[in-house]
Amino acid sequence: MTSQLILKDTREKMEKSLTHLVDQLRQIRTSRASPALVEGIRVDYYGTPSPISQVAQISVPEPRQLAIKPFDAAMLKEIEKAIQKSDLGVTPQSDGKILRLTMPPLSGDQRKKYAARVKDLAEEARVSMRNSRRDENKRADALFKDSKMTEDEHKKCLEDIQKCLKEYEDKVTGALDKKTAEVMEN
Repeated sequence: MTSQLILKDTREKMEKSLTHLVDQLRQIRTSRASPALVEGIRVDYYGTPSPISQVAQISVPEPRQLAIKPFDAAMLKEIEKAIQKSDLGVTPQSDGKILRLTMPPLSGDQRKKYAARVKDLAEEARVSMRNSRRDENKRADALFKDSKMTEDEHKKCLEDIQKCLKEYEDKVTGALDKKTAEVMEN
């Protein structure tokens, strides 16, 4: 029973690391426009920093263009300022009702820089997962030492934790490969 609980906790921690990685990867620019690029940008909404996705509708009318239509027309200038302050590197065009962001094609150097960032994020996720493995292995060792787990259960638990780590590292590699391919494509 205890080894199953440890394995369940291990899976939950690794799933959180993977989910965090996927969220971070969504915000990295590719040659295509994606609402995720601006969703995390915070805009001052009557004194409260709020994500753009909560104060405006974000759409993709063309593959390289984002359209941002605020729910409150008075927010247009605030959203425009927030986008200009962000590290997105795109200047929004406003027609008074809608902001349009046209994504310029990425240069070769930008692609390499973004691909390196993707690789760094994937490595951070792997490190987080390995730390989870270490913590859960220590937990299993403590239970074995306190005679709450047999030697066979302990060995099986450690093997299962390692299998879980391998499974999630493979998922990280899949996400890394997919995002790197998106960044590098024209």
